[in-house]
Amino acid sequence: MLVLIGSFLVFMVVGIPVAIAMTIASLLYLAVYGVAPEIIVAQRMIAGVESFPLLAVPFFILAGNLMNIAGVTGRIYAFALHLVGWMKGGLAQVNILGSVIFSGMSGTALADAAGIGTIEIKAMKDHGYPVEAAVGVTAASATLGPIFPPSLPFVIYGMMANVSIGALFMAGILPGLVMTLLMMVTVAVFAHRYGWGSDTPFALRKVISAGFEIVVVLAFPAAVYALVYAGMSLNVAAGLALVALLALDWYFDFEAVMALMTPVILIGGMTMGWFTPTEAAVAAVIWSLFLGLVRYRSMTLRTLAKASFDTIETTASVLFIVTAASVFAWLLTVSQAAQLLSDGILAITDNPWVFLILVNLLMLFVGCFLDTIAAITILVPILLPIVNKLGIDPVHFGLILTLNLMIGLLTPPLGVVLFVLSRISQLSIERTALAILPWLAPLMLALVLITFVPAITLWLPTTLGLIR
Repeated sequence: MLVLIGSFLVFMVVGIPVAIAMTIASLLYLAVYGVAPEIIVAQRMIAGVESFPLLAVPFFILAGNLMNIAGVTGRIYAFALHLVGWMKGGLAQVNILGSVIFSGMSGTALADAAGIGTIEIKAMKDHGYPVEAAVGVTAASATLGPIFPPSLPFVIYGMMANVSIGALFMAGILPGLVMTLLMMVTVAVFAHRYGWGSDTPFALRKVISAGFEIVVVLAFPAAVYALVYAGMSLNVAAGLALVALLALDWYFDFEAVMALMTPVILIGGMTMGWFTPTEAAVAAVIWSLFLGLVRYRSMTLRTLAKASFDTIETTASVLFIVTAASVFAWLLTVSQAAQLLSDGILAITDNPWVFLILVNLLMLFVGCFLDTIAAITILVPILLPIVNKLGIDPVHFGLILTLNLMIGLLTPPLGVVLFVLSRISQLSIERTALAILPWLAPLMLALVLITFVPAITLWLPTTLGLIR
């Protein structure tokens, strides 16, 4: 165990990428102890990615990239500006609302920060906000990406923990709304303290227009259910409602109705049984192509090719981490390290609430040093048996785990979102980290609420019958 974990930590300290560090540490352990032939590494790597749910990964990544090039981010920003830009600290509130909407399309914090975050930081700087404030609120709101459905970390966790990915998607909605509310309250406090004003004049017509768009989007599932209740088949009802929606969008030329429909289609499609979460990823890609090629006509072959190559690059890096972490986690089990760690935790406490406090502290620490996917792949096999033994719902635990690791993305030394926002804002890593620090307060409060009030997470999937 010392060779495996010790060599991995040494490789990480000297700056070797996490996936390569795990692979070399695994090979070194096999060479020293000879517990299995080296060919087992290749076999475990293949087994690590030989999973149907993992097919969702490249499609969700592609959908996020396509949304970025389809002009959707600009429309979301304009819609949010009309709705809340007139408030004090308006652009900061726009930043949060825009991230909420975009998170229903991308599934990753990185896509959120690099996509709509680029527009938001520039707009806040142009309106006189301190660049630190723009970076801080963008970083905090980017954590919403993997909490609201769809979510790549939920896909990986669901695969590792054998938990319904659909239940995880539904479980993220209320926690995401709680986080959104806490962030908007934080903006209001900062606006009062630092004298931030509104950034666009209050225009009743624009507010009503934005509200009308929300009503139109919400009317879509209501119309489908009404038609089904009247005796129409589900497919025909959804088709008629979609045709009516397209006609309204063409007539009124809405700002963001089609973009707002993305999470409705994904969530509604899964709850109605049209497609699995994996198939929902394909539906997200098809809808993104429809928006970019047909509705907004903003995609070109060049931008489409770029989005495809970016997806290939990102998918390769994610799946490489999954394969390396699969071997590493298997060796932790073979070497009895996982059992020793599990016994050590249970020796400290068998109280589920104390265990969750310890897990939060561990995850906050691990999130500072390990990639999200690697952390999930390594730690879930260790912690899940304890979770089951203590009677903690694995869906609830998945939310806690994911939120902890999202906070880790904002913290040095290896926070990916930290580095992305540093590059976008042209701030040093040190100044970026200091700018993010005050915005950790609402995130930590949300973490406490989600940890100790399980109903926030479990009410919706229980109501929908996805968990018992």
